[in-house]
Amino acid sequence: MRRALEELETEQSNPRSTDLDRLPTDEVVRLINEEDASVAAAVREALPAVARAAELVAERLSRGGRVFYVGAGTSGRMGWLDAVEWGPTFGVDPGCVQVVVPGGVGSTVEATSELEDDAELGARDLRAQRPTPRDVVVGIAASGRTPYVLGALQAAREAGCAVVVVCNNPGSPMEAMADVAVVVRTGPEVLAGSTRMKAGTAQKMVLNMLSTAAMVRLGKVYRNLMVDVQPLNRKLAARAVRIVAEAVGVPLERAAELLERAGHNAKVAIVMGRAGCSREEAVDRLRRAGGRVRAALGEA
Repeated sequence: MRRALEELETEQSNPRSTDLDRLPTDEVVRLINEEDASVAAAVREALPAVARAAELVAERLSRGGRVFYVGAGTSGRMGWLDAVEWGPTFGVDPGCVQVVVPGGVGSTVEATSELEDDAELGARDLRAQRPTPRDVVVGIAASGRTPYVLGALQAAREAGCAVVVVCNNPGSPMEAMADVAVVVRTGPEVLAGSTRMKAGTAQKMVLNMLSTAAMVRLGKVYRNLMVDVQPLNRKLAARAVRIVAEAVGVPLERAAELLERAGHNAKVAIVMGRAGCSREEAVDRLRRAGGRVRAALGEA
């Protein structure tokens, strides 16, 4: 049976912060910090599910599928924050990860709370993306029962998509719809019901792990280096040079030369530098290795 909102763990009053409004400011922030410290432990309990979700995402992406993050309010913003980093960090096509939120992506900086109650809107918004069985839909909601997200997940099911759920209350309607459910029980917030706090932090941690682990599986990482970084600005260009320098074991000046010869592709530069080969051979090695640097270097 669906529980009333006030019965959810994330909506309960936290006994540790009952007198929050009477505390001096240093005690307020100390209490918030102490409660935040419990989030990592709560996420740790859900790690097996996070790993399964990451493997599912990697498998679907390897088949040409896409990932859709679906959420409303804070949860939608957490999805957007993770999605916008996929391109610069891992060099993926912008179309492979999409964010579906009530009112559109522009609404992530505005309050569109009333739209999150519209399940049919969620279904229409997802259907507009023409989902296929190769895709993964990741529903995010602290409560696990947001109508907009539930509508989108139902549409995902009808389209044959894989469904991953990230929520903070057990036994939710969203959890029942998932192939993989990541349930992080963060409990009552310091500010009762303000799930932008511990619940939102947990969602950010889970999505960071999900996307990063999936990209590791897809060969977007060599050692612990983000070798598909896109040098879109001076900071990222400098980071690419440092990545090549560390991976090849050469000074920054030599790494910059390799990058220049490699057409500013860090993977190609690394293979050129470590294998002592031409750009053409490095590109061919990476093509035959499916873009995986270790395999291209015969280190797998």
